[in-house]
Amino acid sequence: MQRVSTTDFFTHCCKKPPGERRKARPVFWWAMAWALAWLCLLAWPVYVQAQPPANEVSDLRLERADDGVYLSATLQFALPELAEDALYKGIPMFFVAEVQVLRERWYWSDRQVAAATRYLRLSYQPLTRRWRLSMSPVPFSNPGLGVALAQNFDDLRDAVSAMQRISRWKIADAGEIDADVLHMVNFRFRLDMSQLPRPLQIGAVGSAGWSLVVARNQRLVPEAAR
Repeated sequence: MQRVSTTDFFTHCCKKPPGERRKARPVFWWAMAWALAWLCLLAWPVYVQAQPPANEVSDLRLERADDGVYLSATLQFALPELAEDALYKGIPMFFVAEVQVLRERWYWSDRQVAAATRYLRLSYQPLTRRWRLSMSPVPFSNPGLGVALAQNFDDLRDAVSAMQRISRWKIADAGEIDADVLHMVNFRFRLDMSQLPRPLQIGAVGSAGWSLVVARNQRLVPEAAR
């Protein structure tokens, strides 16, 4: 009987040479890089629009009058998210606007000659769906002292806009300010977390979700320099 020998042949079909495979890889990664770059560019406007407005005093004006010094300001800020949530649950929020007037002295530290404070309370009435903004020269925790001004609003944005505008607020009497000396006016607006309910105060400690501070310093020039 004759022996029959068989030989198997294997042929790799459609297999690229090693050199071509090495060339294809950089092209693939460059295409992926360009695609990611375009996605970042497309998402950038959305990211910018989502950023909250910066907290700042966009305009601060000091006016000397015969009876004293008046301050007008325009504030830019957004309510903290946690504070807004608490407002919708019927928990009032308290704010404080503070001003210090310092007389500059070259030979010693500046001396405070005047100070003014304004207290604000913002609350929401779920039954009427209206907002109430109250302003007082004394803390609201002091009973029987009355409220200087109270306004009602249909929208939260209108109530916040009213807080952001300060018009001709008297911060010093004429006798407290020397007309021939340079003074520094320090202004600050903040959320008064000490007026929050005790459980919220504990949770607000060290939390950026409750933080709201707007401040600015400006010189009050002497009368002769105007």
